[in-house]
Amino acid sequence: MVAPTDRDNEFAIRPPRQERTRQAWTRILDAGVAIIEEGGYEAFTIAAVCERAQVAPRAIYDRTTSKDALFLAVYEHGLSIIRADEEVFDRPERWAGLDARTLAEKAVAEVAGIFERHGAFLKPIVLLSGAHPEVYRRGRVYTARTADRFTALLLGVRDQITHSDPESAVRLCFSTVFASLVLRIAYGPGFAAPAVDTDAFTRHLAQTAVRYLFGRE
Repeated sequence: MVAPTDRDNEFAIRPPRQERTRQAWTRILDAGVAIIEEGGYEAFTIAAVCERAQVAPRAIYDRTTSKDALFLAVYEHGLSIIRADEEVFDRPERWAGLDARTLAEKAVAEVAGIFERHGAFLKPIVLLSGAHPEVYRRGRVYTARTADRFTALLLGVRDQITHSDPESAVRLCFSTVFASLVLRIAYGPGFAAPAVDTDAFTRHLAQTAVRYLFGRE
């Protein structure tokens, strides 16, 4: 097994120091995200990124020496955009005054909305993760952080959760929601169930979560 320090060195990026090179590096990362969204991992090459970002190959080789390291830098850049959306779970004003059931419905809707907005990027990443150990490892870390945010929010109404172990129940609820969204985004809306539009799917998913956590009214 590769030690964490060796793995970090293998995929390390030498950060740009000057404003001009920082701007070029941002263009490179943005171009990489766009290529992944449009063509998946198969379309991701250093040549394609250079052409899209309008930079010479040296602009990439000055920062790293491998396609895989560049891909992971682009992966982190794309995930940082998604993580910014997830900050909604940390904003008390967004959730203030909601009853327990509405809170759960809206929390599930937020997770579903993130998948919907970023589906073009997430689909190829999800499909790749089974064959790319480092993408899989990082994906597990990011998913755990999202689960923590979701769980912390829902445990604010833990006294109304109809399970002896509210935290385990919320985490299992998140796992079910997350898995459903992963299947839908990776394989399409009709893969595991009759296809329905996004609004209907989100509504049914939220109702399932509410009934599991709080029981039927």
